[in-house]
Amino acid sequence: MIRVVRSTVIDAPIAAVWEILRDFNGHDRWHPIVRRSRLEESKRTDQIGCVRNFDLEDGANVRERLLSLSDNERRFRYTIVDADIPLHDYVADVELKPVTDGDRTFWRWSSAFNTPPGQEQELAALVATEVYEAGFAAVRSRVERPSAGERQMREAAQAAPSVRPAAGAAIEGAAIVIERHGGAEELRLARTEAPPPGPGQVRLRQTAVGVNYIDVYCRTGYFDLLKPPGVPGLEAAGVVVDTGPDVRHLAPGQRAAYACPPLGAYASVRTMDASLVMPLPDHIDAETAAAALLKGVTAEFLLHRVHAVAPGETVLVYAPAGGVGRILCQWANRLGATVIGATSTEEKARASRAAGAHHVIVPGEKSLEEQVRDLTDGHGADVIYDAVGRDSFAHSVDALAVRGHLVSFGQASGDIGSQDISVLAGCSATLSRPNYVHYTDTPEKFGASAERLFDAIERRIVTIEIGQRFDLKNAADAHRALESRETTGSTVLIPPHDGEAAS
Repeated sequence: MIRVVRSTVIDAPIAAVWEILRDFNGHDRWHPIVRRSRLEESKRTDQIGCVRNFDLEDGANVRERLLSLSDNERRFRYTIVDADIPLHDYVADVELKPVTDGDRTFWRWSSAFNTPPGQEQELAALVATEVYEAGFAAVRSRVERPSAGERQMREAAQAAPSVRPAAGAAIEGAAIVIERHGGAEELRLARTEAPPPGPGQVRLRQTAVGVNYIDVYCRTGYFDLLKPPGVPGLEAAGVVVDTGPDVRHLAPGQRAAYACPPLGAYASVRTMDASLVMPLPDHIDAETAAAALLKGVTAEFLLHRVHAVAPGETVLVYAPAGGVGRILCQWANRLGATVIGATSTEEKARASRAAGAHHVIVPGEKSLEEQVRDLTDGHGADVIYDAVGRDSFAHSVDALAVRGHLVSFGQASGDIGSQDISVLAGCSATLSRPNYVHYTDTPEKFGASAERLFDAIERRIVTIEIGQRFDLKNAADAHRALESRETTGSTVLIPPHDGEAAS
């Protein structure tokens, strides 16, 4: 019998590491040698006895069964059921322990197995390095935070112009310009200029741009916010190039971000009202800010101001694997609510459970409202966060608890249209249709929400997953993926560096 034991210390809280590892079928999203994985027999990803069937990058197939899992002890055990690799009687243990000095995590990964004679050293080395050490490195890269100095040096290097602009000179850059409303093909890269900042303005060299579903509405003309020709986008982060007179809270070289009208974020350089831009704390890098700010501020006011979620409530979240949905699940869970996610596929259901959903509903023989009532012993959901709109409205009303609250904050399937409010009387329901602008229309309101969000990220109440990155020139591909519901987590666009031509 061969035994392999490896351990490491991860510079992140134990909850953040456990959130990734406890999803037994989620290793294809973080381990470099796992190409794809699927769960057999429609069992939950944390259900004892479930089997993950996965393919490695070299083509080998492995089937592993979950033998035990403890959230209290932060450990699980699994065994190989069948494999193309000759690892016989393989049983492995994963165990996490908190390191109180610095809020870090000790991770021990061990296994025992038999191999054919003559292959002991080769297979022991494979397990130790290509599986365990590679897994440590992959998870570390997802949860560990670089030092403030490392982050600032990296972002400054990306954003710094090769030649400092002369006083009064415009900076040339690239932007996505829409000449007319329409499909994703209307998103085209063009040259642009950012003029020098005037009084109360700031000029930014942007390193990451957030993509949100509202960008689709602006592109199509569904929302009357963009009059062609124009540049879409509400959210970006980067480095301050210079400021105009009367700007006190920002300085050249400082990292900063925004998530607000007016549109124009899909650009490498931008000059705008400085009161709309906020400096970033050291623990938030530019990509995280661009991925999280608009979605996270939305989640903040939905959970704390539109409906103040209380411990013990049941919360239903549509699209729980998406950008806003994932944050809602994590945050509502930590507020003490029972979280139910409603999504379309088992793959997204796994991501939803990893984000904090206690239960996940997928289409089946029973309707959404029937499944919600089965999970709540007939009670229903106390609050429903519905970003789907037309296709889900009636189901949401029927899934509400007595005196429940339906928060309709999006319409991915279309506008809900005219509705007879008498249907709400069946459970004395409350209906809200919040508008982002009304909760963020002053620097004070926006700053308070952003500060609460940044605190939640620092305390690992919320972790931000960037599921997709696209070059700015490929913004059309990002929109297509978003509209076809192929995305998970947040999506960001990466603008070209200084000197790269717009083509």
